[in-house]
Amino acid sequence: MTVRVLIVDDHPLTREALGSLLAANGFDVIGQAAGAVEAIELARQLQPALIVLDLTMPDMDGLQALPSLRDAAPEAEVVVLTASEDDGNLLAAIRGGAAGYLLKSEPPERIVGFLRGVANGEAALSGAVARRLLEQVRAGGGRGSGVPDSIAAVLSARELEVLLLLDDHFGTDEIARRLFISEHTVRSHVKSLLRKLGVSSRREALEALAKARG
Repeated sequence: MTVRVLIVDDHPLTREALGSLLAANGFDVIGQAAGAVEAIELARQLQPALIVLDLTMPDMDGLQALPSLRDAAPEAEVVVLTASEDDGNLLAAIRGGAAGYLLKSEPPERIVGFLRGVANGEAALSGAVARRLLEQVRAGGGRGSGVPDSIAAVLSARELEVLLLLDDHFGTDEIARRLFISEHTVRSHVKSLLRKLGVSSRREALEALAKARG
């Protein structure tokens, strides 16, 4: 099924170039917005499957707009596409429910590949961004609370988030609400992380995490 996309960016050339790139690669670009207010209204009207969001807009910061976009189109995944490598923006976007954080410096074919992955329930992080996020997660809050390298190295950023929420005793429905994703997507992430960790249940995954922490 063709993925319906809404592009949000204050630069007309960027919107047009990205729209042409995605259309040429099988996406259905159903709308473009130059600002957050317009984007929220279009998201509500069009119900896209994917929203590609820049952080810099004339009327509202993209991070501030993220929750409203999620409310306007609850089934949409939001991917931030930005020039900003700021760690604060990265973590705020992920906490706000973004399924990805991509840098505009990425080659076009990689952007297309990342967005296809998000449409299939995966997380998407540019390489440099992913490394810094993993460093944040690995550091945790001290011994016994972070994610050891042996675990972090094999899981995606979103799978790490799900694993840590499981470790905090959250159920599927609670994880879905916290990450602004569907319960089906949560179960998909759990299935994937179990496979990658070589275990068959959530309990075994948490045991593997505890063992790796020592």
